[in-house]
Amino acid sequence: MSDSLEAKKCSRCQQVLSRDAFARNKACRDGLQAYCRNCWAEYYQERQIARGKTVRQKVEVPEGYKFCRTCEQIKPHSEWCRNRTAPDGLDTLCKPCKAEKSRASHFKRSYGITLAQRDEMIASQAGVCTICLKVPAVHVDHCHETGRVRGVLCFNCNAAIGQLGDDPGSLRRAIAYLEGNAWKPTLVAPGVYQLPS
Repeated sequence: MSDSLEAKKCSRCQQVLSRDAFARNKACRDGLQAYCRNCWAEYYQERQIARGKTVRQKVEVPEGYKFCRTCEQIKPHSEWCRNRTAPDGLDTLCKPCKAEKSRASHFKRSYGITLAQRDEMIASQAGVCTICLKVPAVHVDHCHETGRVRGVLCFNCNAAIGQLGDDPGSLRRAIAYLEGNAWKPTLVAPGVYQLPS
């Protein structure tokens, strides 16, 4: 009697297997599927193919490894982020693929451009920042009011423009200051200053 509680016969492959080899099904009398997990997976794939749907082929991986369908590589579990809701406790994408997908999503959401469009802009600038012409261009510069992308700059130049509030007047005064022509306001009345034109 105890053997029948610990084992079950699969109605498809006719093998007697442990109860762990069967998925749960409340509709069945014993609370388990009629087919074992392997037979159910084969049956499901056959049904999907018969319906004309594409079926992902199962890839055999060693213990402690997982197959990434994006980069099509088998990687150790250390290359995956944790996901408690997944059956195996790991994300569907490996860390590099997930980072690439997040980066592409960020560019589309924030700037309305793709990574390929950003790379084209960098290539058209010969790979360097358009302001200092020294450092590689890596940061997308955009107008904060209109959202229009102006170009790709280095970190320092992009931060400098942002610190000056994207104001052309402030930038002109900064240029004049650097050239030795400081714009000093003139006191005309108590508390009233006049800027040079």
